[in-house]
Amino acid sequence: MPFLSDIKAQIARQINEHLGGEYAAPSDFVRPDNPDFGDLSLGCFGLARRLGRPPVDLAAALASDWPAESPVASGQAVGPYVNFQLSTVEMAAGVLEEIYTQKDLYGENVREGGRRVVVEYSNVNTHKDYHIGHLRNLAYGDAVQRILTAAGDTVFPVSYVNDFGGHTAKTLWGLRLFAQGPGPAVDKGYWLGQVYARAAAAAKEDPAAPAAISRLMKEIESRQGESYKQWQKTRQWSIDGFTAIYQELGVNFAQIFYESEFFGIGKALVARLLAAGQLQESAGAVIADLGGDGLGVLVFIRSDGTALYPVSDLPLALEKRKLFQPDKSFLVVDERQSLYFRQLNRLLAALGEEQAAITHLPYAVVKLPEGMMSSRSGNVISYHDLRNQVLEKAKTETSARHPDWPAEKIDNISWALAKGALKFEMVKVGAGQVITFDSRQALRFDGFTAAYLQYTCARIRSVLRKAAGEEIAQEYCQRPDELSPGWPGNLREVREHRLLFSLASYPETVQAAAQACDPSLLAKQIFALAKDFNDYYHAIPVLKAETAVREARLRLLGAVRQVIGNGLGLLGIDGLDEM
Repeated sequence: MPFLSDIKAQIARQINEHLGGEYAAPSDFVRPDNPDFGDLSLGCFGLARRLGRPPVDLAAALASDWPAESPVASGQAVGPYVNFQLSTVEMAAGVLEEIYTQKDLYGENVREGGRRVVVEYSNVNTHKDYHIGHLRNLAYGDAVQRILTAAGDTVFPVSYVNDFGGHTAKTLWGLRLFAQGPGPAVDKGYWLGQVYARAAAAAKEDPAAPAAISRLMKEIESRQGESYKQWQKTRQWSIDGFTAIYQELGVNFAQIFYESEFFGIGKALVARLLAAGQLQESAGAVIADLGGDGLGVLVFIRSDGTALYPVSDLPLALEKRKLFQPDKSFLVVDERQSLYFRQLNRLLAALGEEQAAITHLPYAVVKLPEGMMSSRSGNVISYHDLRNQVLEKAKTETSARHPDWPAEKIDNISWALAKGALKFEMVKVGAGQVITFDSRQALRFDGFTAAYLQYTCARIRSVLRKAAGEEIAQEYCQRPDELSPGWPGNLREVREHRLLFSLASYPETVQAAAQACDPSLLAKQIFALAKDFNDYYHAIPVLKAETAVREARLRLLGAVRQVIGNGLGLLGIDGLDEM
């Protein structure tokens, strides 16, 4: 059990012994909004109601007479609340030992009885550009699956690529109209997305375009002929581009599904549902009339005979259940698709497949300062362009700071900074918050950014290096034998106490982020920890402190570095030792 969870259990047990029954639980203790009020707070309303006592009187009674062996240093009643201050010595000894023992695993496997979980994300379209809206999906989904894994779940990250829709036919139409030839030698997927945007704009002005594009889609669906061959070739261009992005961002999937794999299965399922009366024909189309459930109409087959997403999405849900037998199946798609997934789950229930139901993890859109983005209109920030812009800025900053570094080292550090900026901007706020993407904010090297956190890691490493040399700095927290007995008593500052409590809270933050599928909780926690450390380091001497105090403070710094690095890792970002 993590240190802080164990402390809460001890306090609850001591309260229950005092009251003579099972009244308090570890989950009853919360962190006061103002840390000056204490480390933990207990509201006495429920306890007082069960005991038939006034809440204020009960709080006063619980605030006093704590036994010497308790981890509580002091209790204070504030109206119907009891605020507890934990022992700094207890925290220093317990939390730091836990961090030094577990290292990279600190904060992980804190949930008992882990589940089998599928997290589906990065459901991109072939033949379209990969832009910053897709980047938010990718960063969010990847962080969620990492955090769920850390919390103790067995997670299967998967992706589903839409490679068989009308957009593919529109791109092929555009290629034949104004992009003849083999295309560029490199970045063909990126180029193909530009072709799609141009084709989408041209189709609006050409009355003959809808019929031509529909005809192309039918030829692709027939899986034969020149149109199908061209679809196969250009589809691979997109897939190669996606693979390159995943590799450079450190994203891995247990399996990638493709819409085209489920098209035939889906058509057979549609026929079965039609025969069972669960789908209906309407004006030449095939629909699910879900109006009786307040879910409107879901179209499966258009009147021209071409298929829409539900034809493949329904058998995909069944296949995921068959392959992974999940207790929970999450799907990361933007919030505008919420109705669609309610419709899909209604149909799964009608099939008796409630276990295949989808839990939608919605997120808000990414906007430009000028307004909404759209692949069709071409007013997007391409991942390709954004990546190069951020990387160039990182190289400029790194080269200016370290003109003596070799090119390879500059490249490696610069990419770690660029990758951190790209990902962190997408997960540092809650999924429901619209992001207006401003490259100036994304490229900042201070404030609430990945670079600030990476800088803090590098700064601590530098302090340890100055204190102990490179080799010892590498494994600084493995040296408990070199600390004098009673060393936790050398951490007496209020700022040290707050750092220790923040370190102790980290496993619970991982658990909360997993429970809410909210990486921003973790981002905010490690940012607050970094900020508190930098304030502490400016105010309290470390290297110039007397020997015993210096050693204890260096030990505290090593733990801060470890926890910030662990948190960054769960967001898919590298901590740095130099920058």
